[in-house]
Amino acid sequence: MKAVEPIRDPKQINTMKKYLRGKNIRDYALFVVGINVALRISDLLELKWGDVLDGKNFRVIILKEGKTHKIRNIKLNRTSKKALEELLETLDTYCMEDYIFKSREGNNEPITRQQAFYILRDAAKAVGIKEKVGTHTLRKTWGYHAWKAGYNPALIMETLNHNSLGVTKRYLGIRQDDINDLYDGLNI
Repeated sequence: MKAVEPIRDPKQINTMKKYLRGKNIRDYALFVVGINVALRISDLLELKWGDVLDGKNFRVIILKEGKTHKIRNIKLNRTSKKALEELLETLDTYCMEDYIFKSREGNNEPITRQQAFYILRDAAKAVGIKEKVGTHTLRKTWGYHAWKAGYNPALIMETLNHNSLGVTKRYLGIRQDDINDLYDGLNI
């Protein structure tokens, strides 16, 4: 598996959002929720409406991660809720057992990891993102922007369920320009 990068530039993120919203609202919601909840793609694709909704209201997602088997409590932020509301508005009907990111193939199956990869890769290419993009880009983008926003790397590590700060550091995709920004910004 080739290493993928986070999407570092907020303008590129917004361009991806705009492109995906115009192409397919489900794919837009996948991207938006993916970069806002930091789940692995396998866990993200398994989400059902009943995992995020309590009646008509959004609730905290409680799930057992597939890879680590650890329990995660995820509070959806405003951006994720808005994307999911937009997706709901396009559905003729839905039930709590329906997958959120439902495939058009079969009866109530989520899209595959491979399909999610193609969606993200093709959208990134269409909007001119040069870095390698894949499904893990969603999670890495969350980590990178949490770090850039000044959140403690230990908190980011805990949220991503990493066993070491070294793993989290690789996720953040820190480059020389980030180090230069640190030198420029810290004037003691």
